[in-house]
Amino acid sequence: MNSKIIGIVLVIAGVFLAIWGYNIYDAASSQVTRALSGDTPLEAWAGMAGGIICMLIGITKLK
Repeated sequence: MNSKIIGIVLVIAGVFLAIWGYNIYDAASSQVTRALSGDTPLEAWAGMAGGIICMLIGITKLK
């Protein structure tokens, strides 16, 4: 029972992390930075990658 609750929490947290990372990636300041230097902010990559990892771990806990 506790494993399923942890899985649900991880999936929800992963979704929010992925959305947060995409919002940073799509922000106006990030677009200007990408246009000038070609670099993507580390926070965007960390949020999107961390969100996907949390979702995958959560899904495995739900099985």
